[in-house]
Amino acid sequence: MSERLERAEEEIAHLRRAVDDLSDVIAAQAREIEVLTRRVRLLMERAAEAEAEASGAIPLADQKPPHW
Repeated sequence: MSERLERAEEEIAHLRRAVDDLSDVIAAQAREIEVLTRRVRLLMERAAEAEAEASGAIPLADQKPPHW
């Protein structure tokens, strides 16, 4: 019985470690997604500004579709 208990405790310890490692990975990915989202938003704004300057009209992305 003692040996079974030790194996179960070892497995729990390994699983806890795996959960902690996965939690760290998820937190790092969330931070990276936030940074990338900000960068994409900035690039989209720059592209819209450049399009507006080049054509002098409202950027296509900001125009309402004709059926509205």
